[in-house]
Amino acid sequence: MIGFEAGEPLLDWLELTRALEAGHHLPRPEIADTFLYRDPDTLLTRSALIDGMGMLVKAATIFPGNPAAGAAAVNGAVNLFSDATGMLEALIDFHLVTKWKTACDSLLAAQRLARPDSRSILIIGAGTVGRSLREAYGAAFPEARFTVWNRSPEGAERLAQDYRDTEAVRDLEWAVEGADIVTSATMTTAPLIRGEWLHPGQHIDLIGAYRADMREADDAALLRARVFVDSRETTLGHIGELMIPLREGVISPEHVVADFYDLPAGRFARQGDDEITLFKNGGGAHLDLMTSRYILDAWRAR
Repeated sequence: MIGFEAGEPLLDWLELTRALEAGHHLPRPEIADTFLYRDPDTLLTRSALIDGMGMLVKAATIFPGNPAAGAAAVNGAVNLFSDATGMLEALIDFHLVTKWKTACDSLLAAQRLARPDSRSILIIGAGTVGRSLREAYGAAFPEARFTVWNRSPEGAERLAQDYRDTEAVRDLEWAVEGADIVTSATMTTAPLIRGEWLHPGQHIDLIGAYRADMREADDAALLRARVFVDSRETTLGHIGELMIPLREGVISPEHVVADFYDLPAGRFARQGDDEITLFKNGGGAHLDLMTSRYILDAWRAR
């Protein structure tokens, strides 16, 4: 059993991005997701099998009303099974796996799609994921200055107080226009990021949408950008960010340039300094499996 407090000191943001990239050199995974809804609550079960790495089952509960009662909105459990025998190898803290998987999923994309000289990073959403993004992006872009926007300005101010070179802002349009990288982790169903605000050279990282009715960027943003995803299988037909514009004919599946399994061929990459890149972080169970294997390896090597 690997708990959060015991496991986190063993982990490194840049090492995990390398582990995720290496995982995408293995065969494509078998993935199965199930969603059960009781508005506004969600039970999400994600399973993955990667030949040569093992198997994982991750169950997540999303209760949006929990924070008002002082509890985390997202909870769950992670089970990691042996590739050779199918036996349970580890029970790993759900929040540890989710924190590191979610932020490093986006960080790996940013390392390939954002301009290396990016110096201004905007975080939209000051919740738990927003804090993880501040840590992860800070590791890969140590010279960058950060701004943070939140629906509740007080949340942005609390995050900014906890990190150096981080400023809370209240004008979202101004903040998006001034950023080299925009990373968004909100629970919105109505797009916050408008394509008319974007400028050449930006990288947009979308994390928050996980249901068919959720999206963070509008159609214009998708049309102006070269669009990438972590996995076509877990995003195009499942998450509103792409599912809605695909259904309405705004974009076609070919509008998605590449996913992480195109990394070995070099197709998951920025082509020029002036293009706008947009990445949808779907966070499939195969990424939980890669992250959990990295955590267990770090635990065994300590």
